[in-house]
Amino acid sequence: MGRTDERESHPRRSGWLLRGAGTAVTALVLAGLVPGTAVAAPGDDQVAAAQAERDVAAARVGEIGAQLAAAQERVDAARRGAQIALQEYEVRRAAQEEARATADAAAAAAERAAAELRRGRDQVVAFARSSYMQGSTSPGAAALVTAEGPAQLVQRAALLEAAGGHRADVVAELTVLEQEAAAADDAAQVAVQAAGAAEAAAAESLASAQSQEVSARAQAAELADRREVLEAELAEAQEVLYGAQGAAAAAAAAEAAAGAAQAHPPVAPPVQSSSSPRSSSSTSSSGSSSSSSGGGAPTGTGTTAGAPTGSVVDRAIAAAVSQRGLPYSWGGGNGNGPTYGIPPDTAIYGFDCSGLTEYAYAQAGIRIGGTSREQYWRFRDRTVAADDLQPGDLVFWGETADYTSIYHVALYIGGGQVVQAPQSGDVVRISSMWFGSDYYGAVRPTA
Repeated sequence: MGRTDERESHPRRSGWLLRGAGTAVTALVLAGLVPGTAVAAPGDDQVAAAQAERDVAAARVGEIGAQLAAAQERVDAARRGAQIALQEYEVRRAAQEEARATADAAAAAAERAAAELRRGRDQVVAFARSSYMQGSTSPGAAALVTAEGPAQLVQRAALLEAAGGHRADVVAELTVLEQEAAAADDAAQVAVQAAGAAEAAAAESLASAQSQEVSARAQAAELADRREVLEAELAEAQEVLYGAQGAAAAAAAAEAAAGAAQAHPPVAPPVQSSSSPRSSSSTSSSGSSSSSSGGGAPTGTGTTAGAPTGSVVDRAIAAAVSQRGLPYSWGGGNGNGPTYGIPPDTAIYGFDCSGLTEYAYAQAGIRIGGTSREQYWRFRDRTVAADDLQPGDLVFWGETADYTSIYHVALYIGGGQVVQAPQSGDVVRISSMWFGSDYYGAVRPTA
């Protein structure tokens, strides 16, 4: 509905081009400038009008092309930014989980220390009760004076001496337990605060990533609608351009022919050879071939990885290829397989780029990490030059030379192809390998 509305809100916005072209071409036809019509010689103003129409159409073609290219670059930049933000969130989420585990361990330690403290206090209470029942809590002299005989006197003296020593031990142990419990409680509180800060940082990062992803998708949808309008206008402008170019050429040819007819009488046409020169077309073909080569792939920083492990590579590639057709899910997928993503993809079951590669290598028994930047960093000592890629290599794209700017990863499968989860709205698929200014490099997890 959005696309229909856009088209209806700009009805034939480039009609001026066709109307203008129609006027110019009609004028040229009436003036005899189009082959097969009258032969009246054109004036300079008619030739200039056709050339001006051509120039206007050519300028509009260039303008529309530039608008589309600029809009596409904005969408691509927004998508790259969202992917980098997603990486930041996943790193902070891992830090949050680690901080929470530390807080849980500290809380458990504090609980154990508190239990030990309670046990120590219970021991003191039990000792006091036992001492009272045995009469050893009386002042020492009174206990000895009330002895009924020498035997009891000796017994009570020994008991008082033992009680005094044991009481000192119990008090010392209780003091240590109180200190340990206080330290454990302090550590638990610090850990809880750290976990809370990590959780807040992860939430902030997630909100930023989600905002950027939603914005990127909105820009992509807007571009899709805008592209339909502009491409329709572009097609019309190109038609006008072709017509104007032909009309201008016909006008110029007719003017030249008229001038030649006045200067020289008609003569019999020469006999043409059956062969024709080929240097022009040959040069053109060569130039086209040269420009289409694009300079080839970058050489990278050199290969430091060893030879790939065939069986591991085969399993990883087979696992990734088996997921073809599953939708891209932002934040989706892990070593166990596809999952529902994070907002705005909580209802989409599939993979994002690093989730797919993580799953592929997990099926081959290798843990490579859950984000594209982590996957590069883990194997940064096993780099592969771009002209030395082998099946099973992980290939990366990034914004800068800093590995934290990596925003996309794919699995090279050989023959100039990769399997990847490209972007929202797409599915896991096999694509042609590509290089460019944002190609970051490759690593070989199996070497």
